[in-house]
Amino acid sequence: MAEGFDRSDWERRWVQVLREHPDTVAARPPNADLVALVGDLHGDLPPGYALDAGCGHGAEAIWMAAAGWDVTALDFSPSALEHGRATAAALGDDVGGRISWVEGDLGTWTPPAATYDLVSCLYVHVAGSVVDLVRRLASGVAPGGTLFMLGHQPVDPATGRPSPAAGQVQVTVEGALEALDAEEWDVVAEERPRAIAGTGVDAVVRAVRRA
Repeated sequence: MAEGFDRSDWERRWVQVLREHPDTVAARPPNADLVALVGDLHGDLPPGYALDAGCGHGAEAIWMAAAGWDVTALDFSPSALEHGRATAAALGDDVGGRISWVEGDLGTWTPPAATYDLVSCLYVHVAGSVVDLVRRLASGVAPGGTLFMLGHQPVDPATGRPSPAAGQVQVTVEGALEALDAEEWDVVAEERPRAIAGTGVDAVVRAVRRA
């Protein structure tokens, strides 16, 4: 993992932001790309089992649970997990009871094989190899299930300047395509400009495991 982005650094960041800006964290909506994806899937894939890998404070996990998914929410920050757990519990068993909060490091953690209908990993700062991370998370996708990953790229290709993700290693189109066997996966992977000009591009990966 890039210097300054290790597990202890992120825990300190979460402690600080939850202490100093709790209202801002509480107001953050779930990721719009994930919301659109899950909305698109409703016709073909009813809510099932989801893994939110690198869940942070839990906005996406809570949103999916409210939509009827049973969610495993994994992160390596105890403070972020506790915040998410408390937020979900306050919404009642219909939401909180659908989420299992798991402390784990995506640098090494491997999901149970072929378990989840949806594995989502958004803007995770990768420790080690992107290819290895994609392969490990993909191993948890059930036949017919979907792997969805977003990665903010560290350089804006339009300007050549560092993006807000400078110094980080996140998921890339190249890494995802190398990791996912074309005989096993139907993959759509692209770099997409971010909505705010000058903030660079995201790698957007959607892969469906063939049944």
